Amino acid sequence: MEPLYQQTHKQVHEIQSHMGRLETADKQSVHLVENEIQASIDQIFSHLERLEILSSKEPPNKRQNAKLRVDQLKYDVQHLQTALRNFQQRRYTREQQERQREELLSRTFTTNDSDTTIPMDESLQFNSSLQKIHHGMDDLIGGGHSILEGLRAQRLTLKVGALWGDREKAFCLGQCGACVCILITYPMVVV
Repeated sequence: MEPLYQQTHKQVHEIQSHMGRLETADKQSVHLVENEIQASIDQIFSHLERLEILSSKEPPNKRQNAKLRVDQLKYDVQHLQTALRNFQQRRYTREQQERQREELLSRTFTTNDSDTTIPMDESLQFNSSLQKIHHGMDDLIGGGHSILEGLRAQRLTLKVGALWGDREKAFCLGQCGACVCILITYPMVVV
């Protein structure tokens, strides 16, 4: 177990020194360094699995110390893995910002034409259609109201005409849609 532990511990220190190379590497070689570090980390994880098995086979008086040393190596390797991921994320963000910057710098801007047109938005068209429908419904309701008023007037005219046919005097007053007919006969009867 001890030689494998020493070899793994040495690899962890080598990876830590390679992490410093990541910051100074140029754009073309940074991918190679990242891949090399990731391959070393994967190899260390396989060594750690083997070390866990070997530490459980140690004598009882050395077992706890061996497991503690393996757990410390695991922690160090996980820390290196996280540092690599953070570096990759920062590099990706930096490259994306550079691409956007180059895209903006290479874009040619022109002045607006003299007859600038603004395209109608779909929601604006929908709103104007709703307003037209609203006015159409108002007109339809107003026309229906006029027709009903005309029918009421005809009804009153027919009622008054029928009453005049009986040689009685009649007056018709329409109040708020209700018909009030007053019949005046010689003895003054109100119906």
